[in-house]
Amino acid sequence: MGGSSCGPGAHLVHLWPPHFAFPGHHPGDLGPHSGPALLVSLASEVQDLHLAQRKEMASGFSKGPTLGLLPDVPSLMETLSYSYCYVGIMTGPFFRYRTYLDWLEQPFPGAVPSLRPLLRRAWPAPLFGLLFLLSSHLFPLEAVREDAFYARPLPARLFYMIPVFFAFRMRFYVAWIAAECGCIAAGFGAYPVAAKARAGGGPTLQCPPPSSPEKAASLEYDYETIRNIDCYSTDFCVRVRDGMRYWNMTVQWWLAQYIYKNAPFRSYVLRSAWTMLLSAYWHGLHPGYYLSFLTIPLCLAAEGRLESALRGRLSPGGQKAWDWVHWFLKMRAYDYMCMGFVLLSMSDTLRYWASIYYCIHLLALVALGLGLALGGGSPSRRKTASQATSLAPEKLREE
Repeated sequence: MGGSSCGPGAHLVHLWPPHFAFPGHHPGDLGPHSGPALLVSLASEVQDLHLAQRKEMASGFSKGPTLGLLPDVPSLMETLSYSYCYVGIMTGPFFRYRTYLDWLEQPFPGAVPSLRPLLRRAWPAPLFGLLFLLSSHLFPLEAVREDAFYARPLPARLFYMIPVFFAFRMRFYVAWIAAECGCIAAGFGAYPVAAKARAGGGPTLQCPPPSSPEKAASLEYDYETIRNIDCYSTDFCVRVRDGMRYWNMTVQWWLAQYIYKNAPFRSYVLRSAWTMLLSAYWHGLHPGYYLSFLTIPLCLAAEGRLESALRGRLSPGGQKAWDWVHWFLKMRAYDYMCMGFVLLSMSDTLRYWASIYYCIHLLALVALGLGLALGGGSPSRRKTASQATSLAPEKLREE
């Protein structure tokens, strides 16, 4: 498919693992599908093409097709067609120009399945929609803006953010599943499973295009390139860091690739804060966005330091208990930050957070202080082995 291949010489392209965006976006922001985001990505792809051409000229010989590289600089008409592609305008997941080009140049589009993948993806949406209607009816957001709400006992005020964030998730689960189904119906973003495509970025392994309709039909395809939400992993992963990875996934790739990697800092936490600041600006000028997004780096630093200091010292049973507590606190942190996202104004957000005594901010500061006191390492220096031993969503399911 348009230069993607898999063979003995294939190599895996490693993208930066942490993806950043708070689980919650403005209803109109189902991904950076607007012109600026697409053009930022296209400009980067054109730059990569120019760099590859210069290397070829300097070395004096031509190399074979490079994974994800454009065949040529797109014309003005091609750029406009990409920017206003109906798939992006109508559905939302971010996609690179290379993905768009592979879709147009698919040699045997009739062999790419769409109905079964669409049905497999769409089936939870009605359930999520019903849960959204029920939870938003029983726990309306407007109640938080009323004076009577703050006369309720503290446990009731603490609890209320849980169903508010639940309704928030259900709404976006439906929206993003529908967005993915729109892409799948058009056959957009389909690659052979052997290409190991990842959300936003596309294939990570070279895979030659099929030479006949029969060979194309024999391949197994997936739509991971335009996958925008992993509902189960969002809810049941352990860390704040991992929760962001599974939410608005194509946007996470865009933010990691073009914002995080180019941040003017070396520190993981400062890079995260920079990414969160620009992501908040992307969403709009409502203070609630900034209050919520800029709470994330504090949570990331706290969980990283404390986990580094303590988790490895525990027995296997203790680590399992740690992960369950960590998961519970992660969800409460998202509940807490979601209130800024939905209340939007500084006065309403701070009024609610003050009514529950800024509990997540204080807890994160205490965890960060304890982690520092016990010698916990920086989140950016944690070994991947720590991630491998953590309680994965599959293990949570088994429990």
